[in-house]
Amino acid sequence: MAQEASKAENLVRRLVAHPASHGIDGLARFLLRSEAIASSRIEGLQASPQQVALAELADGDTGVTQGFTTTAKLVANNVTALRRAVTELVAVEAVSTADIVALHQALLPEDRNHGLREVQNWIGGGNWHPLDAEFVPPPPEHVPALIADLASYVNDAPHAPLIQAALVHAQFETIHPFTDGNGRVGRALIHTVLTRRGLTPNAILPISLVLLTRSDEYVNGLTAFRYNGEMASQEAQSARNAWLHVFLTATTTAVEQAERFADELTELRAEWLERHRLFRQSRGLRPSPRSGSAVARLLELLPAVPVMTARTVQQLLSVTHPAARQALEELAGARIVHPKQVERQTTGYLAREIFDLLTLTERRLASTRWDTRETPPRRTVPARPQR
Repeated sequence: MAQEASKAENLVRRLVAHPASHGIDGLARFLLRSEAIASSRIEGLQASPQQVALAELADGDTGVTQGFTTTAKLVANNVTALRRAVTELVAVEAVSTADIVALHQALLPEDRNHGLREVQNWIGGGNWHPLDAEFVPPPPEHVPALIADLASYVNDAPHAPLIQAALVHAQFETIHPFTDGNGRVGRALIHTVLTRRGLTPNAILPISLVLLTRSDEYVNGLTAFRYNGEMASQEAQSARNAWLHVFLTATTTAVEQAERFADELTELRAEWLERHRLFRQSRGLRPSPRSGSAVARLLELLPAVPVMTARTVQQLLSVTHPAARQALEELAGARIVHPKQVERQTTGYLAREIFDLLTLTERRLASTRWDTRETPPRRTVPARPQR
């Protein structure tokens, strides 16, 4: 198992060294959005990447209030929670129970049951009693001490990063400390551990995209981890290894797919730069915009923020409203972004090729061989983008 973990860790480090991990600022955000959407889909929350991006846009632009569903807003909250997991929880000296609760609040800000649960919950079975449940977590009176113990383990480094992340996730799901949102918070903590340990400083591994397709193995692995016997026995060790194998296999596949994302984003950005060059030449302008100009900086941001308005560009780049609109219109003229009326007096600009890339990625990862042309998808997938 240690050898398997070491091999997977070397693959992660290769991904971090990929030129796009440093050369394209939007790669990490692109991967983060993919991971958050997939983590939400595991919980049955279905929303298109475009709707999720519009819901995110509404947080930064009060002029946008429509164009997305309630579910898309919940998924956008998951994007926010995952971002906090790899920023705020990484910056603190020591992760605490309060930090984990705050992560849950970011995920479900309107939930009435914030904080650690004070009731018994269970997984599977009926709604009224746990007699037929697949798993019954610890009683609520034990949850505070168990989460405090888990936070202590997050702050320690007794194992390799991937082993630690796998154990944190499995233990969190076993404790099931909240009345809702446990899966999404638990998967966010995977990335907290990996970033705190320095393994993924510039990228988010799309592990949930893989676990979403291999959901049976995922559930079986977590079930094996919850071995209900003598913890020092050979059977218990085999059970823990079964979960670790599932997690490390998913990590290896996630790295391979993330490298493919990075290559595709690099190619797309090269296409954008060429289109932009030709457009500027057709207007009698210098082929490349001035370094540091609003339009040049905006091109760098697009993979990270594929839906913008003039107001959001104004805030992101600290430029005037006319400069923001001019930059957007220039990219629209070059067919890099596409205008879309999102409110009566608000125009959004969409980088549709980013959404197409997300859709194609989801279609590819819906197959157990990561290609729907080879094996049929194991779940519902979005239609192929129209060219």
